[in-house]
Amino acid sequence: MKVKVQKIDGKAAGDVELNDAVFGVEPRADILHRVVTWQLENRRATARPTRERSDVARTGKKWGRQKGSGGARHGDRGAPIFIGGGKAHGARKRDFEQQLNKKVRALGLKMALSSKAQDASGNGLIILDSLELKDAKTKALKGHFDKNGWNGKVLVIGGESVDDGFAKAARNLPGVDVLPAVGANVYDILNHDTLVLTKDAVEKLEARFNG
Repeated sequence: MKVKVQKIDGKAAGDVELNDAVFGVEPRADILHRVVTWQLENRRATARPTRERSDVARTGKKWGRQKGSGGARHGDRGAPIFIGGGKAHGARKRDFEQQLNKKVRALGLKMALSSKAQDASGNGLIILDSLELKDAKTKALKGHFDKNGWNGKVLVIGGESVDDGFAKAARNLPGVDVLPAVGANVYDILNHDTLVLTKDAVEKLEARFNG
């Protein structure tokens, strides 16, 4: 699959041949759903568990007389009513981690990339020569985005690392997220309207699957 390469200012910068095994896979909703669910479930953080009555290190011996104290009757110091006692109905640790076969995860990423490459709007997948900016300012970068028609949510993926000037300029643009190639994932790709890859990112992603 041959795709045009452009510079950040919109000028043409040649062509690049995309590997059909990575960018030409027919997307399947069930595979993408499984991978996205796996990602989001593994992101969930559990509540910090609290110590309940059986977990606190306090004596279980009845510490006072049953009658005659003028106060309430208690069995042990681990009761929730005492300072240092166990929490009544406290938060329990819950593990949301899921397992998913590596082949399914890899296939999901290929399908996510392919879905952007096959976007009929023409703005699903953009290949850039590089992310270097002459004027690394947010206002200047927004001008480039507007000129190129990159509206809505935009995900920019660089190569080994993202150019510092570009990352700082994009930091204050709403809806724009920047990742290195190693951070490419199904959820973020599908959650953005436009996917922008550098030539280095394309090489890294294709090598990731061929390696």
